[in-house]
Amino acid sequence: MLYFAYGSNLHHFQMKRRCKDSIFLKKINLKDFRLTFRSKYRAADIEPSKNSFVPGGLFKISKSDEKKLDVYEDFPILYKKFYFYHYGKKVMTYTMVKKTPFRFPTERYLNVVKRGYLDCELDQKFLKKALFN
Repeated sequence: MLYFAYGSNLHHFQMKRRCKDSIFLKKINLKDFRLTFRSKYRAADIEPSKNSFVPGGLFKISKSDEKKLDVYEDFPILYKKFYFYHYGKKVMTYTMVKKTPFRFPTERYLNVVKRGYLDCELDQKFLKKALFN
């Protein structure tokens, strides 16, 4: 299955530790969404936003990887699954169930996301925009 990461799971080492079968394929953009941070965990989330996009990493994951991600993402309590199509292929990602107000992420979490942006060769300006919007 294909999985779209946009937060801490962009970090290749962390993703491999969580999902041993995962393979990073390439960077892609999720159109008509924007990146934000929210909840008591101050974690990354996506929300619909016309004429905007969220850069992220496309990973191939196994069924057992998906089960591990479900646990990590606290599915279906904190995050629910969202599906979209990328060049005709179905892709899964997670989005928060409760859309609480913006919360600035912790320094530790933000550093993991920044490292993920480097790992996936994403433009950090999108991360900065999400933090100071």
